[in-house]
Amino acid sequence: MTAPVISVVGLVHVRDGRLLVVRSRTKGAFYLPGGKLEPGETPEQALHREVREELGVGLVDVAPHRRYLEPAYGEGPDTLVDMACYTGELDGRPVPSGEIAELRLVTAAEYAAHPETAPAIVRLLADLVSADLVS
Repeated sequence: MTAPVISVVGLVHVRDGRLLVVRSRTKGAFYLPGGKLEPGETPEQALHREVREELGVGLVDVAPHRRYLEPAYGEGPDTLVDMACYTGELDGRPVPSGEIAELRLVTAAEYAAHPETAPAIVRLLADLVSADLVS
């Protein structure tokens, strides 16, 4: 039996050595702005829609970054998340909207110190630290 896989998109937005992460009202861990694709959407269309819904701003200069296949936070022991990451610039000041309770800019150590973390974000942050993009 193969593990269930949830396909999502996420925005990798780095400022001053910190990664932008968000936390939904229903979960404890912070994750990337983004989410699941709706039927008929391309990953990039889903990213634009999700960022607008979650942060109240649009995106410009969107480019593919990397994909991560990791255990899915909060979805059961065998479920995986396939997270297609994109970089992009925000066209305004982000504010938590819709399902988002808060947003933060974090270093890898700050993220790791949080009581709940998402494995895909831990891996992403390790890669960003290796590339000297996040401290």
